[in-house]
Amino acid sequence: MKRIIVFFALLAILPTSHALAVNTERAIFAGGCFWCMESALEHLDGVEEVISGYTDGEKLNPTYKEVSAGGTGHTEAVEVHYDPQKISYLALLDAFWMNINPTDAGGQFVDRGNQYRSGIFYLNAEQKHLAEQSKQKLAESGRFDKPLVTEITKASVFYPAEDYHQDYYSKNPLRYRFYTRGSGRKGFLDKVWGKD
Repeated sequence: MKRIIVFFALLAILPTSHALAVNTERAIFAGGCFWCMESALEHLDGVEEVISGYTDGEKLNPTYKEVSAGGTGHTEAVEVHYDPQKISYLALLDAFWMNINPTDAGGQFVDRGNQYRSGIFYLNAEQKHLAEQSKQKLAESGRFDKPLVTEITKASVFYPAEDYHQDYYSKNPLRYRFYTRGSGRKGFLDKVWGKD
């Protein structure tokens, strides 16, 4: 009985973010450079955390150097931790589509190769269904004049990237802005979706 009382006493004094963490769900997306996907998704209301990393490969504990060289089969991706009471998986999918070029099978913008392909990695049957439904809806919208090639596959192990990649956009704002403009990402997204 004392252990139960102590447990609830600890819950009462924990910061709010720790209490919310119990109710969070995960989503995994790949959209080329993980810095850009982290920046795009982390500011959404209901998103608790976005972690840059690697998924869908064969090597255990890959490094950035290995993944970027293209020899491990991994893709740069982000793992999104979100509160489903505040933001839905469908809303995350909408934000994902608005931050990639889903017609490019060879990478994303200036980043070329399979390690920079776009992808949705579902964690359960509901996510798979919603991702397929969302992709079909976008394909039928006529917004793109080429087929959508973004893959929807079952999630595998997600490896967080090295610490210096986490929150890169806020740690290195000038370099990040230069990269997004120079890569062609910002220009493409502004053209397709508008600057707002």
